[in-house]
Amino acid sequence: MGKIENNLLAAIETNGLSFIVSVAVFGLLFYLARRRVNFGVRVLIGLGIGLAAGILFQNLDLEIKGISTFGAIYVSLIRMLVIPLVFVLVLNSIASLTSLDDLRKIGFKTFAWFLGTTGAASVIGLVVALLFHPGKGIAQEVPENFAPREIPTFSEVVLDLVPSNPINEAANGKVIPVLIFAIFLAAALIKTGSKNAEAVKPVRDFIQSSTQVLHQAVKFVIRLTPYGVFALIAGAASRYGWETLQELGSVIVSSYAALILHFVLVFGGLVLLVAKVNPVRFFRKIYPTIAVAFTTRSSYATLPVNLEVITKRLHVSPRIASFVAPLGASVNFNGCGGVWPAIVAVFTAEVFGIHLTVTDYVILVLVSIISSIGVAGVPGPAVISTTVVLTALGLPLEGIAIVAGVEALIDMGRTAVNATGTTVTSLLVAHSEGEFDRKAFNRGEDEEIALNAV
Repeated sequence: MGKIENNLLAAIETNGLSFIVSVAVFGLLFYLARRRVNFGVRVLIGLGIGLAAGILFQNLDLEIKGISTFGAIYVSLIRMLVIPLVFVLVLNSIASLTSLDDLRKIGFKTFAWFLGTTGAASVIGLVVALLFHPGKGIAQEVPENFAPREIPTFSEVVLDLVPSNPINEAANGKVIPVLIFAIFLAAALIKTGSKNAEAVKPVRDFIQSSTQVLHQAVKFVIRLTPYGVFALIAGAASRYGWETLQELGSVIVSSYAALILHFVLVFGGLVLLVAKVNPVRFFRKIYPTIAVAFTTRSSYATLPVNLEVITKRLHVSPRIASFVAPLGASVNFNGCGGVWPAIVAVFTAEVFGIHLTVTDYVILVLVSIISSIGVAGVPGPAVISTTVVLTALGLPLEGIAIVAGVEALIDMGRTAVNATGTTVTSLLVAHSEGEFDRKAFNRGEDEEIALNAV
């Protein structure tokens, strides 16, 4: 028997139950796909079974590595597409504009909504934290090995965003430099095309063809979503026990209360009052985005799904979606940059007995808006935004270490809010530009984004 077979048998023996459960659930989800069960329903089933399996494995103190491995594979596959997707889609979106004035107009509207909703999220997080008093009565030592992340200087931040070597930036997974490089190329394409349309026609054709090929590649990977959701949620549920949740329950409750309020009041209000569409119908249509963001905890990993949802289910023009969605995955963080720093700041003040003034609250909101720009859309970097806010308020950074035990659980809700904020902004910008097909939206033409067949 070969080495590969021996390793496979050893893995099955070590994670026997995990392997059996995975095969059974994957078989069920595959059967439901063949029976043409709705994609959203299959995602929900995978999430529910994963939650139950994770709790069971945690209570039995059993390994769940086999299941978690597939979740990691799913996230890796979907991240694989992020860099080429961002580059080609941003290039294609901007190159489709007729002038640089159009680029400035759409860019201004997009950033205005991103920053405005982040500010609203910070205010809601602050108000909820002041009502719930998270951290009151908690006495916990700071872990000895805790080391807060270093806050980069302004010049370091700027230099890190400028793409000195686009190939190297792409290889290192730095999305914002790649995005800036794509904007430069697209602006040059527009300028050159205004003088000589024939000279840029081959480039435009290549970009459009690449976009179609990438969309097909995205569909291949997204079809694995129900399986990936099951694996990711099972791993998360098995990692945290009731003791951790009970001790920091006030942080979890206040965080999700603020996230839900922002979701309903701000997002729902903007959709209803500005875009003038039914919020319930809107949220039902974007369910795939919410589910993938919640389980992957990554705005970048959610980007391919979000693009499909925005164009195929919301019926926003590809031109707007291809510009707003990739940009939102890099700079729009209502949950991570708005709600979370406010919750942690009030929590830290409660734990260490520090009184915050009205001036502190104003500084908190303003710094949250500024620090949210450029936060990378991958699990964990909300710590940077929170560190900046705590430093600006003069609060001990040890507060971040205390909430670290449940931070990953809250990050699920934060990322879902981040991705939803990008979807809402796409709708608002498209509505203002006349590139939202309201009739198709109201007719309920919800394409299953080519995911019913596996």
